[in-house]
Amino acid sequence: MAGNRKQPFGYRMEFGEYTPHPAEAETVRWIYQTYLAGASYQELVKALQERGVAYDEGKLWNKNMVARILEDKRYVGTDRYPAILPEEQHRGARERRRDRAVPVRKTPAQMELRRLCGGPPPAWVEQQTLTILNRLVQHPERIASGQAEMEDSAENRKLRRELEEALHSPPVDGDRARDMALRLAEHRLNAIGAEEYETTRLQKLFRNHLIMEELERDLLRESVRQIAYRGKGIQVRLKNGQIMRGGQ
Repeated sequence: MAGNRKQPFGYRMEFGEYTPHPAEAETVRWIYQTYLAGASYQELVKALQERGVAYDEGKLWNKNMVARILEDKRYVGTDRYPAILPEEQHRGARERRRDRAVPVRKTPAQMELRRLCGGPPPAWVEQQTLTILNRLVQHPERIASGQAEMEDSAENRKLRRELEEALHSPPVDGDRARDMALRLAEHRLNAIGAEEYETTRLQKLFRNHLIMEELERDLLRESVRQIAYRGKGIQVRLKNGQIMRGGQ
């Protein structure tokens, strides 16, 4: 039958008074020492299940039990409960819990990275992006026109579809088909011109930049259009349409 604790873990009742339970009190001290050494709640639970000292009869250890022990002020001693922990250990555990409870604020670069990825990326994406951009700082000549994997715009697709329909719908209106072909060519030429401008701008941007120890929001915003990742590979699409790959 499952147990139902009547006293805090680490204590037992003897002759009407609470006294330390030898095995449980030692486990309490071990929990505090191991937690202060850097262990997570989950790591503590796993180790406690292997130690052979149950929190309560018929119940497996879980994170709530560990948290309850780490929060219990009675372990440093009260009128009813003798101390089984020094005050410094309990205070240290309390401070670590407080620090872990404070959410880690994202840097401006990490928020920009999230926007470029279309959502929160894995941590390794940030490091791979930093590696790729630092490589361009060292070798800006790798940014080149004609290397872009051009995106097919909605306008281009519409013009091409209309041109195909005009050419395959007799009788063919030659003047209309010629006009659409010229407009499609103009769109493509404009795209090439924009690519060359962006390539020159990016080369200058990276040539004048220093090697980074961590990602910088401004450089991301000025140089990168989109970031995609899959498995352990990453693709950084620059503003000129060129794709830089890494982390394969």
